[in-house]
Amino acid sequence: MTIKLLAIGKTDNKQLQGLIDDYQKRLGFYLKFEFEIIPDLKKVKNLSEDQQKQKEGELILSKLKPTDVLVLLDENGKQFDSVAFSNYLQKHMNSGIKQLVIAIGGPYGFSPDVYKKANGKLSLSKMTFSHQMIRLFVIEQLYRGFTILRNEPYHHR
Repeated sequence: MTIKLLAIGKTDNKQLQGLIDDYQKRLGFYLKFEFEIIPDLKKVKNLSEDQQKQKEGELILSKLKPTDVLVLLDENGKQFDSVAFSNYLQKHMNSGIKQLVIAIGGPYGFSPDVYKKANGKLSLSKMTFSHQMIRLFVIEQLYRGFTILRNEPYHHR
């Protein structure tokens, strides 16, 4: 199984990007992982929130293959502790899917079309984090999940 993380806009902070790169490299020992950045929209000042969500949604949907399983990072999504999240990953691997796509939306979330296409929603916390930090948190939790599945000492219970 491949896991692809889709995010809108590049990471500006060099320290955050360094950590993202580190965990991305670590994650590569467990499975094929891709992190794809969808460039920020241009001239958003002329767009309403709904128009911006719609345009970003079209870009997200254009990155999907028909067989992809799409999971959205959403404040109203299901929350897991790290062990339960590792079991969630295992279930997806056991199901035989080729690619699990985890999407981080733009500043206003996802368009209705993206919600319709989604196979599920996850929430990392009830707190709000910057879109740039969430990337690191997701990749670290994926890495943690695979170390839990392999009984490696990274996660302490």
